[in-house]
Amino acid sequence: MTAPRIFGIAGWKNSGKTGLMVRLVAEMTQRGHVVSTVKHAHHDFDIDKVGADSYRHREAGAHEVTIVSSTRFAIMHELRGAPEPSFEEILSRLAPCDLVLIEGYKREPIPKIEARRLESANREPLAPTDPHIVAIAADHPVADSDLPVFDLDDTVAIADFVETTVGLRRLT
Repeated sequence: MTAPRIFGIAGWKNSGKTGLMVRLVAEMTQRGHVVSTVKHAHHDFDIDKVGADSYRHREAGAHEVTIVSSTRFAIMHELRGAPEPSFEEILSRLAPCDLVLIEGYKREPIPKIEARRLESANREPLAPTDPHIVAIAADHPVADSDLPVFDLDDTVAIADFVETTVGLRRLT
């Protein structure tokens, strides 16, 4: 595989980013693409259950904890006061794939679609100040932009747009 193509989904809290990500991953994998995702969290998060062996390893001070089974593996890396890794560092740790979909990382210079919902925590448009936003997906009419605008739920059209934008050929 060549270097993966990268495409992002940006938006404010409750703008529909995660729902769109999930639908795009399903659509792109159905089309035959190998897709990885990166989600940026702005808060402390945990994917481990209190009391689990891996949790106990991490709490004891392990720098990285790897959990492996016959169906999946996960590596948790504790920063232990070190700075958050850069976007490029995170990308370099991913296994080869066709497409990396990015949720969050609003400020990265990658092509991205802005998700907008009327119920969003903040409805201030991102596109006017971000030249890397190449389209908008909204649950309401958008008249204040020259960018392509998609219905937030029109996953097929958005997936077609992503493929065209990043130069992926539709496989199926």
